[in-house]
Amino acid sequence: MDHDGGYTARRIGVCAGSLAATVAACLILRVAYQGLRIAEIGGFVTMLMVVMFAVCSALAFRHTWSGFTTRPDPDRQASLRGLLAIGFVGSLAAYFFRSLVEAPGEKLHRTEYETARAQHAKRTSRRSGNPKKRRR
Repeated sequence: MDHDGGYTARRIGVCAGSLAATVAACLILRVAYQGLRIAEIGGFVTMLMVVMFAVCSALAFRHTWSGFTTRPDPDRQASLRGLLAIGFVGSLAAYFFRSLVEAPGEKLHRTEYETARAQHAKRTSRRSGNPKKRRR
């Protein structure tokens, strides 16, 4: 929870790394698109593939972005595994944009930590000594 020990350098590294991964993913998709163009499979199939990657990337972006503020449901996560794999560019882009604001998942961890501390303080402050020594 503390921002010490090279926090700024780590944040810059995460930002640069996620941007590099996003650019590399876009280059991979570009090569795949060129492969479809070379194969001359037709304009409809090419358009269908482009639309599929765009929609899956948008859905993956939204799912990843919402995962930074709340814990995702494991069952829903398992059912979306294929969609998230196809839309990997959206997930990487969400990670990059979130790293510009804060470390991805930092706010979620901070709120969970503060909630756990408050619950612990509430549990431990209830008891005010040995109940056997109380006067009747």
